[in-house]
Amino acid sequence: MSQRHLSPSEIKFLQEASNAECVNASIRLREGEYQFNLVNAIVAFELQLSFPDVKDLIRKLWGEEKTNDLQFVRKVQTILKKMEKGNIVRILPKKNPWQLQRYAVSSFKFQDSDKSMVTLVTEQQLKQMKDLLHSVKAYEDRGSRGNIKAFALALIAVVSYAVLLTALLQPKINPIVFVSGLSISILSSLMLGKTLSQRW
Repeated sequence: MSQRHLSPSEIKFLQEASNAECVNASIRLREGEYQFNLVNAIVAFELQLSFPDVKDLIRKLWGEEKTNDLQFVRKVQTILKKMEKGNIVRILPKKNPWQLQRYAVSSFKFQDSDKSMVTLVTEQQLKQMKDLLHSVKAYEDRGSRGNIKAFALALIAVVSYAVLLTALLQPKINPIVFVSGLSISILSSLMLGKTLSQRW
């Protein structure tokens, strides 16, 4: 399985939603209405560890053609804004300024304005998402450790090559310094290559 890349803030959003108790919402979530369909679509994306923008949601619910209807896109964005004010949806920070805003749910369980209890995922779906999130988080942590290790090995290789070059530029070459510098530079270069091949 190819691992999905998630930023620390995205991992945090998913963990908060999956661990949140029932959240009181100030709008109605009735099956068949726009709000209910939108929140269900957002949850479907989150169960796959991704966060949809407005066009992703429209594409999923109403088809590709509707994503080009600017008036419809604005209408959906207005509904999503109301849902944010109603404590159901959270707007994620943009990765790049030209991208559309992406959305997340604040919980998978709500009590809506009609005092109806709305549960958006089953226990099995929640468990699968948490397992998937755990594996992605472990992969990200390994990647971070791998980056630190690669940086340290690259630094050792550069320093040892500098020592080797300095030893070669001396009028009288010290064999101990030369052999040590050569051995360390070769060893660190080989280990760096191995670390990078495992990372990629």
